[in-house]
Amino acid sequence: MLYGLNALSPIKTLTLISLSAWTGVAMGAAKPDFNHEIRPILASKCYACHGPDEDKREAGLRLDVREEAVKEAIVPGFPEKSEFWHRLVTTDKDDIMPPPSSPKQLTEKERDLLNRWIKAGAEYQQHWSFLPVKNHPLPKVGNAVGVRNGIDLFIRQKLEKNGFPPSAEADPITLIRRVSLDITGLPPTPEEVAAFTREFESSPRAYDQLVDRLLASPHYGERWGRHWLDLARYADSEGFLGDKVRPNAYHFRDWVIESINHDLPFDQFTIEQIAGDLLPEAQVPQLQAVGFHRNAALNTEAGVDKEEARFQNLADRVNTTSRVWMGLTLGCAQCHTHKYDPITIRDYYSFYAYFNNTQDLAEPKTKAQTLAEVTENRRQAYVHLAGDYARRGPDVIPATLSALPKLKTTSDAEQTRLDLAKWLVSPQHPLTSRVAVNQVWSKLFGTGIVSTPDDFGTSGESPSHPELLDWLAIHFMKNGWSRKELIRLIVTSATYRQSSLHRDDILETDPLNRLLSRQNRLRLEAEVLRDSFLTASGLLSRNIGGPSIKPPLPGDVFDVGRSVKWELSEGNDRYRRGLYILTMRSILYPMLTTFDAPDASEACVKRDRSNTPLQALTLMNDPVFVEAAQALALRVIQESPRNTAARLNTLFHRCLSRHPRPEETQRLLAFHAEQKARVKKGGADSLQVLSFFKDQVPQKDAQETAVLVALARVLLNLDEFINRE
Repeated sequence: MLYGLNALSPIKTLTLISLSAWTGVAMGAAKPDFNHEIRPILASKCYACHGPDEDKREAGLRLDVREEAVKEAIVPGFPEKSEFWHRLVTTDKDDIMPPPSSPKQLTEKERDLLNRWIKAGAEYQQHWSFLPVKNHPLPKVGNAVGVRNGIDLFIRQKLEKNGFPPSAEADPITLIRRVSLDITGLPPTPEEVAAFTREFESSPRAYDQLVDRLLASPHYGERWGRHWLDLARYADSEGFLGDKVRPNAYHFRDWVIESINHDLPFDQFTIEQIAGDLLPEAQVPQLQAVGFHRNAALNTEAGVDKEEARFQNLADRVNTTSRVWMGLTLGCAQCHTHKYDPITIRDYYSFYAYFNNTQDLAEPKTKAQTLAEVTENRRQAYVHLAGDYARRGPDVIPATLSALPKLKTTSDAEQTRLDLAKWLVSPQHPLTSRVAVNQVWSKLFGTGIVSTPDDFGTSGESPSHPELLDWLAIHFMKNGWSRKELIRLIVTSATYRQSSLHRDDILETDPLNRLLSRQNRLRLEAEVLRDSFLTASGLLSRNIGGPSIKPPLPGDVFDVGRSVKWELSEGNDRYRRGLYILTMRSILYPMLTTFDAPDASEACVKRDRSNTPLQALTLMNDPVFVEAAQALALRVIQESPRNTAARLNTLFHRCLSRHPRPEETQRLLAFHAEQKARVKKGGADSLQVLSFFKDQVPQKDAQETAVLVALARVLLNLDEFINRE
């Protein structure tokens, strides 16, 4: 459907009365903010047909640039004289926009905003994320009671504006469990909980000291390394039909864990992954770091067009780099100019040119070396028309995106990946620091300040707290790009420490909790869930780094002619943390994928959190969970006196970090009696129930241990266990 602006005919069905009604609504109302109120409407409802993409543009109308929009469609200050406005409110189905066939229809609120915007002068702004990061002053609030740092002031200001108080602080047991899971990915031990609750009552510094201990733990690097491996699309195999194992892939994983544990500044962390091999006198760690580019799937099968495979591989590097560091969907410009953002197809292939002379080494000199920059017979880069590797358009040279600050160089030589990496972490770059702090925030609250972490463009969501996002980005850079310092700031805020209890007073106004009047309750991620089972049972091996492991699998998942046989890891390796499980692209580890672990086909910026019946079945029947329940029961038998109530108390502390409530004790004692009677009557074979550990259970304890397995499975399957409050 076209606007038909070449001949601006009057809208016969639009009455003067309706126009007057709309302009009356606009009188006296606040001027809309273009970036946060108007642009999202235009981007969602209009830009697909009237945006940057010239090939897809209809009726010659462009609405993403003011100079074009005001030529014929919009008369600033006068919605009633604007053809754009007429098309939004007419009742003529042939003229109305968006057309009736479009699934993206305007709401009355959106029409009102557009009317007020035109009446106020139809001013445009550069998209918020392309503007320089601004150091906003800390806001003043009416009630500063409980404020712990600058984060709380920004959150409190918006809560007060909407008439909501913050939630009370969570209890100390919830706090230690929450922050332990968030920082290390492991639940606290009963001993750690007991020590912290004592300190919490006597020292105002107890929580801050706990945070410092957790950030100093080597398991911090494992937890936050797993987050980065999602972004790096890490896997232990090449993918495609052959899906050959990459035996040295784990070196990159080890580098990530070690770098995060040592708090390698994020700017250097970035440079080493994008261009570590180009650093002067690059050492083994820098060569391991550029494994970031080798993590993608690679098609090495016979008969494959090598040039096409190379093109796809380089495109993956472009798309991944842009999503991970800039939060831009650059891949949308691979075939044509971006429909929503100011990114041309030439921009895309100029960015592509940075990677065009990077050679993947099939036989590197060292296990760490995976890439090399070609210095002779360098390839010329081209625009590939319609994204087709075989259709070459104009020549291009390496260059950064035209909509962003230019790369400043002191040499006339062709720019390299090292130049690109330094440009990304320049303090003048408007995206990198914002995207990085938003990623960290999203891991600690479940949702980022920008809820579309891989789309900071015009079709993404606006930040819920834009000034806070910039304040955090400035803080991040001023503190040496320290990830640890950023996490410390966030988790010590009163905002983070709030209770996650449901609040009826905000449900209707803020159902998604974007104002953060409380903490968010989050289902544990796949690896953390597995690690929590193993921790509670005492089975977890805390060894760090090294080759991937192969824990038990259900059935014969891998016996289908694959290039690798799933030979079970022995000893403690069987119980290592989930991030060390061998990741095959063709067949993912079932338990992890059931709980939404990514498939490594592309960078995963935000994991799904689904809720399916299969998850409940997995918790009850997956080998590792069955084994953990048996080990936990055996542990309780060995640690607790022959007293059912005492053993029940031990189970609660191992699983939930707390005492059972009276009603819970009553119900579980009754359940214990039922299960004991069932075992005595032969309704359950004790040794079969203890299948993994039957050789370790004395005959006299077999029946009681079997009963405790049932109790353990109840607690390990509670929502309280599989969720982080």
